[in-house]
Amino acid sequence: MKKVFMMAIALMASSMTFAGDSDALKAIMKSKDYAEAANLLKQNLGQLADNAEKAEAYNHLFELAMNKVSNETGTITENQMALQMGTGKTKPYDTLGLADGICNAIEAAIECDKYDKLPNAKGKVKPKFEKNAARVWAVRSHLVNIGQDEARKGNNAAVLKYWGMFTDSAADPYFAAMDKTPEKEYAGQVAFFAGRYAYDAKDMARANKYFEIAKQDPTQKTEAQNFQLYAMRSSLKNHADSLAFVDQLKKMYEAEPENEVIVDAINGMYEGLDKAAQKEFLTQHLQKFPNSFTALANMGLMAVNANNAEEGAMWLRKAAAAKPDNAVVYTYLGACLSVQAANSEDAAKSKELYKQAIEAFDKAKELDPDKQVANWGYNRYQAYYGLYGADDPKTKAAEADSKR
Repeated sequence: MKKVFMMAIALMASSMTFAGDSDALKAIMKSKDYAEAANLLKQNLGQLADNAEKAEAYNHLFELAMNKVSNETGTITENQMALQMGTGKTKPYDTLGLADGICNAIEAAIECDKYDKLPNAKGKVKPKFEKNAARVWAVRSHLVNIGQDEARKGNNAAVLKYWGMFTDSAADPYFAAMDKTPEKEYAGQVAFFAGRYAYDAKDMARANKYFEIAKQDPTQKTEAQNFQLYAMRSSLKNHADSLAFVDQLKKMYEAEPENEVIVDAINGMYEGLDKAAQKEFLTQHLQKFPNSFTALANMGLMAVNANNAEEGAMWLRKAAAAKPDNAVVYTYLGACLSVQAANSEDAAKSKELYKQAIEAFDKAKELDPDKQVANWGYNRYQAYYGLYGADDPKTKAAEADSKR
């Protein structure tokens, strides 16, 4: 009798152990195919009994994805050994399958963790799958290399998927405890290019997200910010969009008032919207930062566009002093001085102004001898002509330089 009683208890305990396994979970757990299991989970998420079952289901997805990853990385290891030992031919492996498997594992692990940290049916929190993060983090770098291979092939959608997932996962709180030091040298660059691919895909939300991440890397900040602002500006459709963009830029300026890229962007927007506001902004900025090259140069260009050569020269001299390696500024400075020289009725003053113009043009030539960014050639020749006349060897040399 006692034996029968004990068997009854054991049987009851067994039935209690599995009572929580819903039919939906059993169906998901039986599937050995990732796509099938993912589809079942999507269709039956609301039918799962509690958070514990949802965590269990997502962990099953994670394991299926990691099985694919393990198979492909195992082949890679075998190939490396074969090459090192010279023992035989390498085997092909599913490159995109490996990358997709890693992406699937990352997504499943994050979802699993979300439910794993919530109370179960008994109101208790008992995480079971905390080791998943380290497992998928260990293979995550494959996304960078495979993304680069797909970039060479022109498979832009795959590049965005893999580099985007690499960047997204690094920023996800789920992976906060992982050691990011090994990828510090290239993570910012990956984020920047992920942003560019997102922009090409017309996904501005993702593009901005990746550019913001890239800007956290000092080596990528300027380039990422430049392209981000270009992307934002190119997406403007009407006047209201432009005004809203100016407001965005102002907020960025408030956070980083010394950032020359932002200063230039605001100047550029005001140039097409409101000349008075443009000048007011630059003036106020120079009151706070009198050596701002961007503000000084743009004040000079505003004067040039207004046909005020004297004021233009004043601002451009200051801009050249702030940044003495800019050939464009020296070219415009030379042009302003040449105009003043040609308009002056005082021969001595005209001669001095031409000399100063030639000094500016010669500096532009020194900085940009092939005229790649500054077309100093003809204006420089005109300055030499004005000072030395048509037949002087220096003028003829300047003329020859202008035609190269």
